[in-house]
Amino acid sequence: MDEADQATADNSAIRRILKRLNHSSSDIQASAVMTRDGHTVSAVLANDANTVRVGAMCASMLSLAEKTTMELACGRLQRVLIEGEEGNVLIVQIGARAVLTVVSRTTRNLGMVFVEAKKTAQEIADANLIP
Repeated sequence: MDEADQATADNSAIRRILKRLNHSSSDIQASAVMTRDGHTVSAVLANDANTVRVGAMCASMLSLAEKTTMELACGRLQRVLIEGEEGNVLIVQIGARAVLTVVSRTTRNLGMVFVEAKKTAQEIADANLIP
């Protein structure tokens, strides 16, 4: 299998994992995997979401959050959570090269969203699907 075919197969595998994540809880609405520099690898987002902009914004937020935790001696960054009036955005690292972004409804069971996101990020990392 050449490099382009392998990338397509990896993206398809990631997309299947993201679809499974989105169906794991009625609170999870969308998800995406992006490289640390903001390029979207695979996404299952709302139809009107601009994956290029979302990827760039998530990469920027993650970078700033990492620098903040280092500056304030809070240890290694675990996740970034953005709480909006109508939903949440959770950003979790997938190894050193990528991040998982999860969009959820506002929920009392945010811990379950954290658990599912962490489990999914580990699954993607263990499968070596990130270029």
